Amino acid sequence: MERLQKAIADAGYTSRRKAEELIINGKVQVNGKIVTKLGTKVTTNDDIVVEGKLLKKASKVHYLFYKPRGVISSTSDDKGRKTIIDYFDTNKRLYPVGRLDYDASGIIMVTNDGEFANYIMHPSNNITKTYIVKLNGIINGEAINKLKMGIILDNSKSIALRVKLKQKNQQKNTSLVEIVIQEGKNHQIKRMFEAVGYSVIKLKREKIAFLDLKGLRSGQYREITKKELKQLYKKD
Repeated sequence: MERLQKAIADAGYTSRRKAEELIINGKVQVNGKIVTKLGTKVTTNDDIVVEGKLLKKASKVHYLFYKPRGVISSTSDDKGRKTIIDYFDTNKRLYPVGRLDYDASGIIMVTNDGEFANYIMHPSNNITKTYIVKLNGIINGEAINKLKMGIILDNSKSIALRVKLKQKNQQKNTSLVEIVIQEGKNHQIKRMFEAVGYSVIKLKREKIAFLDLKGLRSGQYREITKKELKQLYKKD
């Protein structure tokens, strides 16, 4: 279920703020009854009529997007910077599922399906995210063990399910590390490495669950297939 004003906005009829005004002014009906309460929730099975027009139910879409560095993981930006949504040529009201740092690149999901987005982001569903991180310094075994045991961030423990040193450059004093987590806290990867004494030079998210960037170039996207959606919900 979702709020009525959000359902109206997601269908592309108008903005959420304008939808709220229409509801308050008695211009919206749900299943034949006028609704004026903003907290009203609806499902995809409900018939919504706005200003006498039956709202078309927006078809749900699910995309994988290869986010370039220097792009905002949002629908808009008050500083005028490029956002993920600028790459999509559609009239559907899309939004990213979770966040990926401005200076990070890699895989992120984009959708208009609130139920799907909530499922992917909810910690109880154990959706893994795999990152490749370039660090300032050669990471040691002690730091790796601390990451696996868990780092306290925002009053809770953030645990790395996997940490693997993939490459080290003694001359430049840098290392390339693969790390797998399940949570999605703000700047989580950077903060976890900082907690064990390493700063992040470069960050790329390579996988969400079993989905990867294969076949995509930076700035490109593709639809998530029905088979892949089923597999995600099965948590395979």
